[in-house]
Amino acid sequence: MFHLRKRLGTYVTNQGCRFRGRWSSTSTSSDSSDSSDEPAPFHEAGPHSKSLSPLLHSLAGKTDEQIVQLAREKKISQYRLENELKKAVAAGLSPDCERAVRIRRLFVSPGDASDSKDGDPLHISDEPMSSGLPYRQFDYESFYQNVLGTNCENVIGYIPIPVGFVGPLLLDDKSYQVPLATTEGALVASTNRGCRAITMSGGASSAIMDDGMTRAPVARMSTAMEAAQLKLWLDTPETLATLQEQFSQTTSFGKLRSMKVAVAGRHVYIRFKCTTGDAMGMNMVSKGVDRVLEYIGQQFANFDVLAISGNYCIDKKPFSINWIEGRGKSVVCEVTLSGHVIADVLKCTVAEMVSLNTAKNLIGSAMAGSVGGNNAHASNIVTAAFLATGQDPAQNVESSNTITLMEAVNDGNDLHVSVTMPCLEVGTVGGGTSLAAQRACLDMLGVAGAHKTNPGQNAQDLARVISATVLAGEISLMSALASNHLVSAHLKLNRNDTNAAAATNTTDATSTPTSTATPSTSTSS
Repeated sequence: MFHLRKRLGTYVTNQGCRFRGRWSSTSTSSDSSDSSDEPAPFHEAGPHSKSLSPLLHSLAGKTDEQIVQLAREKKISQYRLENELKKAVAAGLSPDCERAVRIRRLFVSPGDASDSKDGDPLHISDEPMSSGLPYRQFDYESFYQNVLGTNCENVIGYIPIPVGFVGPLLLDDKSYQVPLATTEGALVASTNRGCRAITMSGGASSAIMDDGMTRAPVARMSTAMEAAQLKLWLDTPETLATLQEQFSQTTSFGKLRSMKVAVAGRHVYIRFKCTTGDAMGMNMVSKGVDRVLEYIGQQFANFDVLAISGNYCIDKKPFSINWIEGRGKSVVCEVTLSGHVIADVLKCTVAEMVSLNTAKNLIGSAMAGSVGGNNAHASNIVTAAFLATGQDPAQNVESSNTITLMEAVNDGNDLHVSVTMPCLEVGTVGGGTSLAAQRACLDMLGVAGAHKTNPGQNAQDLARVISATVLAGEISLMSALASNHLVSAHLKLNRNDTNAAAATNTTDATSTPTSTATPSTSTSS
């Protein structure tokens, strides 16, 4: 057992640590198979070791690529490597954490990141980085120039948010490593465990059921009778065809698909629904709608537009219309988890998961009067994915609307899990997606920019990936709640080491280390 385990508690996480430079200055041992169940005590690593970890010390003579290869061949436990780093930092020592970050990039990268600056979003560079996901030196001058007049005004600096990854996540027969930007400890570890359960069960499947961004201006007529006449005119197929022609004059990618009209006295609310290619599309739709409103005004003399948005769209607010009618991408994602994966990875049973999902996500949400909140913590994953990929974080409000369903199948031996997300608002061009770091995260998923042959495909694929990652997060948190692992996971992963040590000694002194590479972790419920 580690000498520091009792004092510091048991620390677990999911990411592998594959390291740069030398973890120590003396050893060149090749004993890196990590075959023993317990490493030696810290103090046996040697007097010149910066980490005092025998495992890290034994890798000092190996190159980054050699360590990555050992990790890929599973000759070195990723969990053990990162756990060793964390213990060393907690003990006040100086392991090479920068090397750990760099080699994680090598591990996730599809090719040799060190030789592919232009083609790899995770390339390695000792120079200030103006492209790709920065990890060392940051080209802040290029960054300030890029955001000028585009992403932010009166800039006074930037806030670093750590970016982790989860995966492999097998979705629609393709494997993904998904970037998540968050400051909440345990979120990445928890979601990664869900990814592991999905992949071990054969992968998830997803479908885009609808795709359309909405904008709903509010106009006022002279009388309620005129408002009714306008609605009847707008509801005809002939009028829709005419307005589609007007809309198409403003954009090459946007298409007006439908209108939903509501009348309240003299007020008329017209909810335009439009496809927007690979853009999230609010600006594109607003421009097209403005042209349509101009045309309507030419047909109705008393048509008075009060605002381009009348809160019938609806953007960045929790409303039932998005939950019912959809907005952005409407996605469903499912997986059937095998019974042995539920027992071995999730540490609970099919019956426990089904019972808890009904009591919490269905009945509990109904008791609270929730709209679109029939889930455990979809917002956690949606927000982290949005921040990493340059989406509008405020649209998390409606994009997180999710219903999570769980059913026992195959004579109760396996578990069918699905998430349905009717209003996931994402894009791969425009806004924050043009910034280097966020574009690099999109590149990791293979969806950066506009699709070359099928406009809109990249944005739809991003929505699929986010929905599958939400599915992974739901699976892991619900299993942690079912097995009562929530509190212990937060004590281990969601605090700094000093506080965690004190809390662990007080409330979890009898905890034991998790034997798997991705422990029973979770985030706020």
